[in-house]
Amino acid sequence: MDNTFLAQFYGKSQNYTDIPNHLYKDYNVKKGLRNEDGTGVLVGLTRVADVVGYTYDEDGTKIDTEGTLFFRGIDINEIVKNRHHLRYIYEEACFLLLFGYLPKQKELDSFCELLQENYELPDDFLEMNLLRMPGKNLMNKLQHAILTLYNYDEDPDNTDVYETLLKGIQIMAKLPSIACYAYQSKMHYYEHKSLIIHYPRKDYSTAENILYMLRSDSKFSKQEANLLDIMLLLHADHGGGNNSTFTNVV
Repeated sequence: MDNTFLAQFYGKSQNYTDIPNHLYKDYNVKKGLRNEDGTGVLVGLTRVADVVGYTYDEDGTKIDTEGTLFFRGIDINEIVKNRHHLRYIYEEACFLLLFGYLPKQKELDSFCELLQENYELPDDFLEMNLLRMPGKNLMNKLQHAILTLYNYDEDPDNTDVYETLLKGIQIMAKLPSIACYAYQSKMHYYEHKSLIIHYPRKDYSTAENILYMLRSDSKFSKQEANLLDIMLLLHADHGGGNNSTFTNVV
């Protein structure tokens, strides 16, 4: 089918849809969630996370900085420096983000046990949704898998805050397995690699399990696990007001 005419229509449409940049300033409309000086537009208030990428000098001039990420008002650098449990810094950060305070050791242990009890995927989920339907795009496959978990929930439409918290924790616990299996099925189907499946271990942290399930020999060093643990911490949350997160919320 020749779609040349469609390209012509599209070209002509620019004359009727383009909005001159000066109109944004004339009407004080924010473009792309950015102010004219490049700072982000405030879209709400949050007590969960914040990203600080600039400061102002005495004259009110914006000064870019290296950037600081805060979870519940705590600099993540301090979380890493002061962590008491080397194997569970990501889980500790998740607890902080969810409940608002850093857990005591007993609280962290209970939280980790809850996650570990939910590591396992539902019956036939791996075979039906990942191995039989591999995807080229892993992020797309993750989205599809999370939506499919709806069908395995006994009360999926319950939006009570506590019930939603439980659903979120279950997804958090299962995502490492889903991500690793999605990768393994992709490499097997599209790259003709050997398919090796390792089931998550309940005595492993999230970081340890990712390395354990991802590698064919399941081997990893303590240093590798600690590094991945910190990387997971950095990606645990980036606030509710930055552009990418705001777009997802909308």
